[in-house]
Amino acid sequence: MMRKKIVAGNWKMNMNFDEGIKLIENIISKINMKASLVDKKDTGVILAPPFIILQKASELCFDNQMISIGSQNCSQHEKGAFTGEISAAMIKSTGANYVIIGHSERRKYFHENNETLSEKVKLVLENNLFPIFCCGEILSERKSGRHFEVVKKQLEETIFKFNKNDFQKIVLAYEPVWAIGTGVTASPEQAQEMHNFIRELIKNNFNKDIAEQTTILYGGSCNAKNASTLFANPDVDGGLIGGASLKADDFVDIIYSF
Repeated sequence: MMRKKIVAGNWKMNMNFDEGIKLIENIISKINMKASLVDKKDTGVILAPPFIILQKASELCFDNQMISIGSQNCSQHEKGAFTGEISAAMIKSTGANYVIIGHSERRKYFHENNETLSEKVKLVLENNLFPIFCCGEILSERKSGRHFEVVKKQLEETIFKFNKNDFQKIVLAYEPVWAIGTGVTASPEQAQEMHNFIRELIKNNFNKDIAEQTTILYGGSCNAKNASTLFANPDVDGGLIGGASLKADDFVDIIYSF
């Protein structure tokens, strides 16, 4: 079984309601134009707009076989007195299918630790949603040669604690944090090295078949110019795209970079 290739767009805190709908409509239009020329049935697209757009985005993409909708985050609590939080059940009710968990910005600015992230993954799975779980090292950890150790710990203390059936519903995203929004991209060799390392960890923790079927995305200043070089690596199965996902032309070019 061939593992799925995915290009996911994380819009972060950008786009108001009308701007977001217009962007989605542009992306759909451009994909439809390209689809008549190039068959991309093996590639999935995930759009992760702000929560206010999720339901409308799900409606717009309902009949599109290629595009799914995801949330950028969810609460680690099922429900209750947690003002301003959004539960996994609420996300599910919008028609979304994916939830990004453990993005480096959530770890850094909102101090989310591995225990919190595990709780989030559990609730996401219980609500029949698919987690996109992020891992990666900061610049000082890369410079000191601790990048493998850091990523291994992030995985061992979170998603490696789930059983095989649950783990197979998870998409992984490797984020070299030093390359997010900086314009600096990990070299294709650095990306492949870490993705291969992660796949070996999965094989050792579960088995070879699960490792081979797990989609591992690259997230770190991936754009229309460097996507094809990054995606050419055997263990890079697509990208978690930030800034370039806010421009329909660039994002669709990335989708067709395989």
